[in-house]
Amino acid sequence: MASLSTLTRALSHRNAKIFFGASLMAWTGLWMHRIAVSWLAWELTGSAFWVGVVAFCDLAPAVLVSPLAGAVADRADRVRMTMISQTVIGLNAALNATLVATGLMSIGTLLVLETVSGTAASFAQPARQSLMPGLVPRADLPAAVALNSLTFNVARFVGPALAAPIIAIAGVWPAIACNALAYLVATTTTPMLKITAEARRGHPATGSLFGEMIEGLTYAARHPGLGPILGFAAVSAILLRGVQEILPPFVERIFGRGAESLALLTASFGVGALIAGLAIAARGRIAGTTRLAVYGVLMLALATAGFAATGWFAFGIACAALMGAAGSVHGISVQTLAQNASDPSMRGRVLSTWGLITRACPALGALMLGASGEFFGLRWPTLIAVALSLLVVVWGVMRLGRIAEALEGPGIGASGR
Repeated sequence: MASLSTLTRALSHRNAKIFFGASLMAWTGLWMHRIAVSWLAWELTGSAFWVGVVAFCDLAPAVLVSPLAGAVADRADRVRMTMISQTVIGLNAALNATLVATGLMSIGTLLVLETVSGTAASFAQPARQSLMPGLVPRADLPAAVALNSLTFNVARFVGPALAAPIIAIAGVWPAIACNALAYLVATTTTPMLKITAEARRGHPATGSLFGEMIEGLTYAARHPGLGPILGFAAVSAILLRGVQEILPPFVERIFGRGAESLALLTASFGVGALIAGLAIAARGRIAGTTRLAVYGVLMLALATAGFAATGWFAFGIACAALMGAAGSVHGISVQTLAQNASDPSMRGRVLSTWGLITRACPALGALMLGASGEFFGLRWPTLIAVALSLLVVVWGVMRLGRIAEALEGPGIGASGR
């Protein structure tokens, strides 16, 4: 298969084996943690609003932290920055598990811990992603980006599959403890990477950190391709990704099911994303990636509408798989375009903006959906958001040609365009 040979080529490099092996371990723990914490919030409160707030506290720190983290990643040792961030995440998970196991956890404490974890993750994201061009030759970069998403979505399948029986048999805290162990392993393997000085460290400090942060945001906003595609991704994430962040209320209120079904739904997202990611990896080229980024959102909107409209769990599972597939197509495409089009000296800051979008925008969507769900139920607010997202897709289709021209040219990032 073409997809298998493309991924094998990317994994043939020693750095890639270490990097993606550690990523699979950490992200499996992360998904176990997310399932456990989401269910814990639902058990503590029985409120869709508070489940949304917990998701918001994990993801929203990116709003304040990601631009700063990107500027740091462009001037710091990215390997060291990754290790420190991952250590904080692991220690935070260990404390979380301890408090749950001892019966000392409250919803307020959970919100604080998720905020700390989200802040650390906002620093880890640009540092890790900026290392990627140093893992493989430039020709293999699209495959490496696809492999990064595939790794995340394999974990998205494996993590819930492991978490559900653990939660059912032993409770929430062992699943959270697995996340602490996973991040310990990931952190201890990171120093094994052999990264060139150019890829490991951005540029010498040329001004204040705040000034470089503003410079990065300005660069991304004014770029003829990056600005529009990142804006498109941000609005669509607010409108459509909130559903995936507050699944417990959907599982219990719409489908009338429990924790096992929550894990099954989450795993279905991962399976769909994995299959779509393999298809994207098989392409191994930049041309046409912008089109995939735009039409992926259209597919996500239609699948989300089906998920929200039905009460039939089997159909909900199918829609969840399609939502995962569409999100994977969109996410891999946007990240590949950002890697390709960014000036190397700006790459950390551009990727931190992408990190802000993938974390903060779903958090805002989850908070809005959870709040509106308390008053109007979950179905109609979701369907209204889908309708609004279709207008965003129309905007993207109308500007598709101009955006693609600015993002898909060979060596755009290297030329500093």
